[in-house]
Amino acid sequence: MAGCSVRRTRSGTSLPSPANRLRHRRIALLAGAALLTGVISGCGIASGDPGIAVPTFATEETAVVGADGGPPPIALPTDCARLMDPEQAGALFGQALGSVSVQSVRGVAEPAVNRTERTACTYRAGGQAFDGPGNRGPVLYQLNIGRYGDAASATRQWQLNTNAERSNAIASRDVTVGNVPGVLIERPDESTLALVYGVDTLTFVLPVAAPGQNRSAAETLPDLAQRIIPALTPTQPPTVEPPAPAATPAAPPPVAPAPQAGRAPAEDTPGTT
Repeated sequence: MAGCSVRRTRSGTSLPSPANRLRHRRIALLAGAALLTGVISGCGIASGDPGIAVPTFATEETAVVGADGGPPPIALPTDCARLMDPEQAGALFGQALGSVSVQSVRGVAEPAVNRTERTACTYRAGGQAFDGPGNRGPVLYQLNIGRYGDAASATRQWQLNTNAERSNAIASRDVTVGNVPGVLIERPDESTLALVYGVDTLTFVLPVAAPGQNRSAAETLPDLAQRIIPALTPTQPPTVEPPAPAATPAAPPPVAPAPQAGRAPAEDTPGTT
């Protein structure tokens, strides 16, 4: 056979020559290396995983530790990564590891509505840090948090904002996240979830074009809120102590039993003490 070196076995079966066997081994090694590279590359991509454990809401007994090992300051975080790490956001939206960044912007107080602080968070895909011009990749979601001097001011502003948002929405409905009241507002290009939680208002904005979305806004936005609120809870001022319970009324004085027929009352019975 031209161009191919073979040798015959005793049974007459043709076997490849040593040169051909060496070439076949090299091909197998190259195929194995390519397969391994594909597996390793696949490990660097996180598919959207809404099953990531949701943190529980903090309670008064829960010990929360700040970044310096002590209790967190009673103030809105200056770094949105303290509320949700970009890697977790990337996993929820099925983005490549290390490709999501978050921008934190501090707002100003607004005494007219009793707002004391404001923080805005923007999570983007694309993998560029916010240095210089910053990341211009597609937005995964945005979060705006306003802190107020008291819960009544926060509730009042939340009601004003949601009423205004409903006016030009294609759909809106009341929702509850845990025990936190909210309004879900849908528009052609984005959906908004507005919540009021203690002295804070939270507004989540989810673009329709957000990459990696495989769930509806009605599923994604409450899921994000359930992950953010437990991280926000320890930064709020102590809650107002509940009113003292009403005093227990004094027990009425015992009533002496009625005298039996044919017997005098106990106090008149001779020999009693």
